Amino acid sequence: MSLTDALSPISESFSLKDHIYGVLREAILKMNIYQPEVDLRLDERKLAEQLAVSRTPIREALARLAQEGLVVIIPRKGVFVQRKSRDEILEMVVTWAALESMAARLATQVASDADFRQLRRFAVKHSADAERAELEEYSDANIRFHQRILELSGCKLLKTTADTLFAHMHAVRRRAMGEGNRASRSVVDHMEIIEALERRDADRASRLVREHTMRLHDHVRRTWTRFESINQSTADSL
Repeated sequence: MSLTDALSPISESFSLKDHIYGVLREAILKMNIYQPEVDLRLDERKLAEQLAVSRTPIREALARLAQEGLVVIIPRKGVFVQRKSRDEILEMVVTWAALESMAARLATQVASDADFRQLRRFAVKHSADAERAELEEYSDANIRFHQRILELSGCKLLKTTADTLFAHMHAVRRRAMGEGNRASRSVVDHMEIIEALERRDADRASRLVREHTMRLHDHVRRTWTRFESINQSTADSL
């Protein structure tokens, strides 16, 4: 078989700039941006070389990411992955708690028993990751668990609104999951939430979800004191 025989036609809908945007966005979401000493600077030239493309689609992708709040473009300083301030993080957690709490209440009314059985199987499957301290895998599963509750609400606007927070909350939860006993506590909380959902106890499910997320809020408020957001003032010192 020749090389041409192995190639498939490229879809007419394929867009290089969309592809580059997707690749960069995924890479940013996987970064532990709230870890100490993390390098948040993005080098256009190096990105273009690594992806074997010109700098034009890189710039276009970075502009889109800036609109989403994932990066910040500072004139004469460069492009940086956006790291929120502690106060901004606390506000995001409160908002997430409110949205998911309502989602849990709605889920008790509209989700099927099969949906809840599937949610339980998912939680049980990934709880072993926390027990084995495979925290990165469990952190990703943890986020999917909470996203699933939003999906089970049956309210598309609620889920869409929450998704705007997802990109920023992903990095927050990833760091926090490895601190203290939060991973093991998370497993316990998830099982209690599932039990309340299965019993269709709207008040309890809503309260447990809210309390679970607000424990993250309290943890960040108490312990996250040694990082700064990326903005013009911090860039001035770079």
